[in-house]
Amino acid sequence: MSTRQVSTKADPLIENRDQLVEPMQRGEKPREAWRIGTEHEKFVYRTADHRAPSYDEPGGIRDLLMALQEYGWEPIEEDGPDGPKVIAMSGVDGAVSLEPAGQLELSGAPLENLHETCAETGRHLAQVKAIGDKLGLGYLGVGLWPDKTRAELPIMPKGRYEIMLRHMPRVGTMGLDMMLRTCTIQTNLDYSSEEDMVKKFRVSLALQPLATALFASSPFLEGKPNGMLSYRSHIWSDTDPARTGMLPFVFDDGFGYERYVDYMLDVPMYFVFREGRYIDASGLSFRDFLDGKLSVLPGEKPRRSDWIDHMSTAFPEVRLKSFLEMRGADGGPWDRICALPALWVGLLYDQGALDAAWDLVKDWDMPGREELRASVPRLGLDAPLPNSFNGGGGKLRDVAAEVLGIARGGLAARARLNGAGDNETGYLQPLDEIVSSGITPAERLLALYHGAWGGDVSHIYAAKSF
Repeated sequence: MSTRQVSTKADPLIENRDQLVEPMQRGEKPREAWRIGTEHEKFVYRTADHRAPSYDEPGGIRDLLMALQEYGWEPIEEDGPDGPKVIAMSGVDGAVSLEPAGQLELSGAPLENLHETCAETGRHLAQVKAIGDKLGLGYLGVGLWPDKTRAELPIMPKGRYEIMLRHMPRVGTMGLDMMLRTCTIQTNLDYSSEEDMVKKFRVSLALQPLATALFASSPFLEGKPNGMLSYRSHIWSDTDPARTGMLPFVFDDGFGYERYVDYMLDVPMYFVFREGRYIDASGLSFRDFLDGKLSVLPGEKPRRSDWIDHMSTAFPEVRLKSFLEMRGADGGPWDRICALPALWVGLLYDQGALDAAWDLVKDWDMPGREELRASVPRLGLDAPLPNSFNGGGGKLRDVAAEVLGIARGGLAARARLNGAGDNETGYLQPLDEIVSSGITPAERLLALYHGAWGGDVSHIYAAKSF
């Protein structure tokens, strides 16, 4: 989730609808300027007892953040009732920030190729592991806390989280689990035009369930199997229906920036940021804000940064801002952090690959897409394909190899080489192994739980820590 650093007084007021479309239009870039942004979260735990550390305790989350100064990172503070708190770090590799229960996130810099992306991930992991060795901290790379209740988890001192924690139980049963107990990997990618954005949005939305299956790594809840392969993905099914899901309108004729603006205007607000603090606007309407009728700021109209903030509070499977965010994957180890951008760059950044991927999914019907999304957290690669595919029937695994083949072709066509002369296709190897075996990471974890671990999920810390 984004970290705000400044107030909004200098921002221009929103005077007309064109300004609502502007962030998306401003995101248009020529192909040579397309970049890759990768975000990944990990669970922080005490190596002595696997406890989740609090913010303020000695050797806790604050000390972890501040220790990054040794590597050139600079603190970002947010005002609070007890004074300023460091809630993120800024550096050449992007930003290191906190999720609500202390999950540590790297929001990476926009980079030109996957070699740079994987190197950035490696630098970050080396830094936090070195700090962890000194502080007695470890980092777990899965999609869900495998053994923690909500009550066992700390809350980070970040203003927007206080608002969201109050609001989530009003609109769904699992929003607090989303905030406190999940980790993800995301990829942010560019587009050249509205038409290009639409095609990339449709392809990535249709195939997001495949990413969910390939990266599924959250089969445990509070120490036991939870009946899902990606419980993290299942959590989104009852977090907040007004701001989640598969966005059927993306596949409608005429979809574009204007239609996405309409969607965002229908998403209820969370907050407004003023003078270094968050004002609770949960459940209120941005349309009322545009008319100067927001009850918490009567007579005031929104500024550009208010709209940017609001766009960050929708959580569909793919999200549009000034770039497209792929949001379907569970957290995982280093090689899968590199594999997720490889999958989407391969599919979306080469025109031939994008066209081939669209040909594969364009005839899928919307009820089938919804059913695929709903069933993939439990069934993984055995989730049913939309009935329109090849006249009906089939499972997600039936198209997985073809999708990876398209992605591999797209990466090969990009011909971005490292110093050894290798292109980017090697980063797909972890996904090739999953597809060729037909076994997801979650199923491997469950086999260990029922086998070598003897029903003791605590072994996951040794097996899946960075």
